[in-house]
Amino acid sequence: MFLLRLYLILAGLALGGALLMGLVSRDPRWFRFAWQLLKFSLVLLVVVLGLIALSRVILR
Repeated sequence: MFLLRLYLILAGLALGGALLMGLVSRDPRWFRFAWQLLKFSLVLLVVVLGLIALSRVILR
């Protein structure tokens, strides 16, 4: 869980930085990067939480 929290914090910082850079530079690549990072992070979060839930059901 510590690694998941660390990843979410770092991804949040990267997402905020990418959005800030996109607003400052008006370059759409930063917004595309932020969107891809958000999608990947959400998919990873769902997969990890699904595996945790599955392991709790199996090991119960």
